[in-house]
This record gives sequence, structure tokens and C-alpha cells, in this order.
Amino acid sequence: MLVFSWSLVTLLLVSSSWAEEEVATLEEDTARELSVGELLERANRDRTPDLDEPILIEGDIAVKSLADRNADPCTARGCLWQKWSDGKVYIPYYIANHYSSRERAIIVRGLESFSAVSCIRFRPYQNGDHEWLSIESRDGCYSWVGRQGGGQTVSLSRQGCLYHSTVQHELLHALGFNHEQTRSDRDNHIRVLWENIIDGMAYNFDKIATLNQGTPYDYNSVMQYERYAFSKNNRPTMLPIPDNNVSFGQATQMSRNDIERLNRLYQC
Repeated sequence: MLVFSWSLVTLLLVSSSWAEEEVATLEEDTARELSVGELLERANRDRTPDLDEPILIEGDIAVKSLADRNADPCTARGCLWQKWSDGKVYIPYYIANHYSSRERAIIVRGLESFSAVSCIRFRPYQNGDHEWLSIESRDGCYSWVGRQGGGQTVSLSRQGCLYHSTVQHELLHALGFNHEQTRSDRDNHIRVLWENIIDGMAYNFDKIATLNQGTPYDYNSVMQYERYAFSKNNRPTMLPIPDNNVSFGQATQMSRNDIERLNRLYQC
């Protein structure tokens, strides 16, 4: 009887492991089919945020009020994280304990991906840290732009935000970057079809005085939304110019230009 019980427990554990792997595989397959912009819009589509959560603009950027929606913190007041004497930028992070080990591994992989291509070093929070990223499963995917001071939330909801591309996207916001389609030189590369945008959402396409770091407009940026973003009629809200057929907004990880402008901003 005891042998049978242990066999049953083992079978249940193995079955649970298989089920978890199947879910992981399914999510990875879905992520391969959807761009980061599609993933973010899907995750944030029906948000019912708690009272302590911030207002969001452009789908996933946290702001204190809508009055701040056209201001770029990096140009308005400075938003960079501190660089140390060794030339590295150490950014403490805390990952909430409500994530599973597999979900935590996805987040850590995204955090560690920056150290391979830049001087950014995300490290676990330590007592005495005055500024850090608090990575939590709140309502949807979102981040503030740049360093805010104290603990600042990066929301990576367990429902729809745990993909490598979305982790990198939100961390780039936290490092000081806005969406590609709001760049100051956007109109030279993207035509916005205002008539197809959801009523009341046109402000999400307002240009702001971004720090472009001398890098070209990048259709392949992980910060570029896809052509149907915020569409009210399943028609494009953005078209590349002069060639409308050029693919854009399909990134699943940081592009070379994303990495280049990150290194220029932090003088890596």
C-alpha cells in the first residue's frame, strides 16, 4: 500500500511537470506568432487597475497625470540611473514572490540580457538601496520611463506579460526609452492614419521630444508598435513611408539600434 501511494505521488508530480512544460511550450509558440506590440496590447486591453496603480499612456507607459503625456523625462529633468566608477550602471531589482520558478526565470533572463550588450547591470535588491525596480504582477504590462527615485513598479502580469520581448520592452522604458512611433522624427518614417484610431486614443500617437541618440528610425525596434495598434476598425493606424509594404513592429527582442542607442545614452 505504501509503495502504491509513493507511485501515485510520483505519477502526479511527473504529470504536473508535463502539464507545466506544455503550458510553457504553448506560451512560447504564441509569443513567436505575436510581436511585442501585439502582446502588450492584448495584455492591457481590458485592464481594471487597482486604485493605487498609475495612469497609462501609449498602452504601457505609467504617468502621474495626463498632463505629463507629452513630456519626456530624459529631456525634461534627466532620468538616467547612476553610473559607478567602474563604468557600469548597477540597477537593483526585486522580483515579487508571487511568480512561479519558470516565470521568474523568464524575468531573470530578460534582466541578464542587458549585461551581454551594454554596461547595464541589473542586480538583486539589497538592504540600503535607495532606488530599485519592483517587478510585480499587477494589472497588465507597464513601466515608468526612466529613473523615478525610490522603488518604482515594473508590472509584468502573470496573465500575458511574461515573454522575453515584453520584459526587455518594459525594462527599456525603465531605462529611459519611449516608443519608436512617438519619436520626434516619426513623420519622416511613419504615416499615422488618425481616422482608424480608437476614439479618445489619438494622444497615444503624439510625438514627443525624444532623445534619439543620433540613431536612425528603426522599424525593427522592440519599442515599435505594429501597424494595427489602437485600431477601431481592423484597419492600419500606421503605415511606413515611402514604402507601405515594409514590415515593421514585429520585433521579439532588442534590435541592433535599440542596443546602440542604449549604449550611447549611458555612454557605455
